[in-house]
This record gives sequence, C-alpha cells and structure tokens, in this order.
Amino acid sequence: MRIPGHPPSRLRRRSPSLDDTTGQAAGFVPWTPAAGYAPSVQLIIRLVVNAIALWVATLIVTGIDIDAASTQDEVLTILAVAVVFAVVNVLVRPIVRLFSLPLYVLTLGLFTLVVNALMLLLTSWIADLLNVPFTVDGFWAALLGGLVVSFVSWVLNLLLPE
Repeated sequence: MRIPGHPPSRLRRRSPSLDDTTGQAAGFVPWTPAAGYAPSVQLIIRLVVNAIALWVATLIVTGIDIDAASTQDEVLTILAVAVVFAVVNVLVRPIVRLFSLPLYVLTLGLFTLVVNALMLLLTSWIADLLNVPFTVDGFWAALLGGLVVSFVSWVLNLLLPE
C-alpha cells in the first residue's frame, strides 16, 4: 500500500515460504498415523465406547432401561444417550468436580462414584426432555450403572490402541 507523499516502500510483502519437497507451507505438520487417530476419529471412538458401556449397563443393572421397539431403535437410542452423556461429561462434570474437590480429598477419590451416578441421572433427565426412551430409576441404580459404565469404558480403552 502506497501512502501519498512518501516514496514507494522497498519492503515487499513476503508470501509464506513453501517447502520445496511437499509444496506445503513451512512449519505445516501433517497428520501421520504414528501421531494417533485424527481428532474426529477419536471423537467417534469415544462415542462408540460410551455407547457400548451404556448398553452393557442397561443389560446388567436393574433400573437402567431402554424402551425401544426394535434393535434399530435400541441402537439409535443408545447412540443418542451416548451423545447426551458425552455432552454432560464435557460441560457439567468439570464444574461438579471443582466444587466437590474437598469431598474427593476426604473420601480418597471414592466420591467419583457419586459424581458418576449424578452424571448418569442427569443424562437420564436430559434424555427424558429430548423424548429419548432412556431411564435410570433412582440413585442406587445410577451408582451401580456409573460403576459399570466406568469399568466397561476402562476395559475398552485398554483394548483400543492409542
């Protein structure tokens, strides 16, 4: 850009330098398989792991139910609940953990089970608001369900590669 009354600038705008071998901008680091899964794939894997863990909880725990007419409806319901569960864990769980930090310390971490139960109850409540047929009947079912979901998620994450 030339300013009136001033001589033209000798400085040129430089375009970002390109690597001669790849044609990419210098400093660009492409995703490689050695770096792990791409972020979108990681998100899908987490949702599927949560969905499987929630499904196992519905099979094992009396009081956690899915009212679906067909297998397809059940799969779609589990996936919808997994999405709600993931959103609850991302948005609400850190706030609850922050405010309940003294209880975590006093109980040597066992309060995690209570927080997991509360997140499962909140997921059930939100699913009910969204007309998703997923119910958790009471705190004790939620506590046992949270334990099952945590255990199954842990086992599946052990089996999956980084």
